[in-house]
Amino acid sequence: MSGGYQVYRAALPEVCAADPARMVFTSDAEGRCEVFTWDAAARRARQVTRRPRGTLHGAIDRDAHVWWFDEDEHGAGHWRFQPFAGGPDRPGLTNVPPGLPRGLAVSDSGTVAVAAGDGHATTVHVGPRGGTARTVARVEGHVTLTGITPEGRLLALAGAGTVTVLTREGAVRAVLPGDGTGRLWSLGFAPAGHGAQELLLVRECDDRYLLASWRPGTGLTTHDWCAFDTEVTARWDGDGGTVLVRQDRHGSSTLHRADLTARTLTPVPTPPGTLLDAATRPGGDLHYLWTATDRPPRLCSTRGTALPVLPDLPDPFPGTHRDVWTPGPDGPVHTLLSLPGTPDAPVPAVFLVHGGPADHDRDAYDGVVHSLVASGFAVARVNYRGSTGYGPRWRRAFRGGVGLTQVEDLASVRADLVARGLVRPDAVGLWGTSWGGYLVLLALGTRPGLWQAGVAVKPVADSVAAHRTTTPALRALDERLFGGTPDEVPERYARSSPIHYAAEVRDPLLVAAATHDAKCPPGQIRGYLAALRAAGARHESLWLDSGHDGYDGGDHVTVLRRAVVFLDRELRGPARRRPQTPDSDRSGEHHTAVHTTERRRTHAEGHHPQRPARG
Repeated sequence: MSGGYQVYRAALPEVCAADPARMVFTSDAEGRCEVFTWDAAARRARQVTRRPRGTLHGAIDRDAHVWWFDEDEHGAGHWRFQPFAGGPDRPGLTNVPPGLPRGLAVSDSGTVAVAAGDGHATTVHVGPRGGTARTVARVEGHVTLTGITPEGRLLALAGAGTVTVLTREGAVRAVLPGDGTGRLWSLGFAPAGHGAQELLLVRECDDRYLLASWRPGTGLTTHDWCAFDTEVTARWDGDGGTVLVRQDRHGSSTLHRADLTARTLTPVPTPPGTLLDAATRPGGDLHYLWTATDRPPRLCSTRGTALPVLPDLPDPFPGTHRDVWTPGPDGPVHTLLSLPGTPDAPVPAVFLVHGGPADHDRDAYDGVVHSLVASGFAVARVNYRGSTGYGPRWRRAFRGGVGLTQVEDLASVRADLVARGLVRPDAVGLWGTSWGGYLVLLALGTRPGLWQAGVAVKPVADSVAAHRTTTPALRALDERLFGGTPDEVPERYARSSPIHYAAEVRDPLLVAAATHDAKCPPGQIRGYLAALRAAGARHESLWLDSGHDGYDGGDHVTVLRRAVVFLDRELRGPARRRPQTPDSDRSGEHHTAVHTTERRRTHAEGHHPQRPARG
């Protein structure tokens, strides 16, 4: 622990299939995320990595070798491993050039498959653990390795809604396309003992999400009886006979067990709130990571297995929390509202805008929410159109244009909270990171005067320049959202680009950016700041010597302190004038020490990001 805060990755420990008492997890190491082993029998942890910028990606194979990704400041590097009890570090495969992590899979026999990106394509390498790699495939664009069969003969690759099954020699065994506008996600092969090389999938079809599976000789089977109205992810159970399904719905989570043979779906009891992760471990033990807005993440075992202890709060979480639904053209907009205590008058408010856009805010602990509420602000987390957790139609609802639709929802919720007498109309700010930061800039530019302050962290500031210089995955995301490239639909990019409205910004703005950011590159932010200066717009900037997803908690705390001081000055300074812009017609780092949480997701087997996310 360092400086009164801790950082950790909100994910379950990875468990050794042959010895469930041996685990790997990430936790705090003097303010950085690092990889640790955990011996559940001895209740003892051992720090494995010690890197100046921290380490996030870790895994463990069946032979209890500990894996981690050794990356540079630009995110490129190699997979390395060592024995569980410690020993020399070894390269996972030799003869592999450095690249961006696109997946690691280790078979029960020790065959290793690694996917690495180079900014233009993804290359797949295969070889014995610690041995020389063979390049078996090169695919243009962003592709993720999502699994290997237990005997190491088949690999699964996922990209752009299509799943490809390869042999370990690189021959294409099957190509599984999505269904029309629907998409397909690969969730990994069944474990040893299941009796088939079966691949688990989720497919989007007819505004539902369905479980599916593929087997050699049988092909793709869609399990129509196992359908959900909002996003799900799934994992094979320990023996591969059933599937554990986790559903995100309206900011909360539910858990089910699906028997694909008996065609039954059974609820699994868990506390109300959010399940950040869940998995059945060997022997039938269910591990899950649970949280709620006023409760930090907690690791739970249904059989009492000793799991690593996560940071806790020294005092109760302040404030009260409620759900607010605001009428909208595509259905009601859901907001998670946190108020400081039980105020008897409207209070200053901060809209904490999530990134993505294919993500959503959850009934889950967030150190920023804690800090703001403890500082006397109301916090509104709006799951605007485009968010996950509300079904395919909501995720595709961009009728007002990219970004502009979401700004409309933010403005509508603001008007609703003001009309309810919950927040002060002259003291409402915005704070967002990545795509959330993009919405902050767009909101201040398209509706000047409606908001009294904005904080944009590592944002998209110039849609055209960002498309030109960002990663291939995000370039492809832009083209799906806008319906083409900037050359093909220039008017759409211009209409939705914050830099197009920089001269209209009237409200004070703090922009925090990172010099090594590959997702929201620094050049396009510098161009936006220059446009603000030319227009005489009041703004401040903060530069971090890091990438888009920093693993060092010091950067998060630096941003947190600067942002809270900025918002306190702008929203609770001298009496403010009322906004000049009329309200809407309608009614997807403070003052105390904080715990900051790494909220990244990996592309590990058993997870499926709905689409590449900026934040």
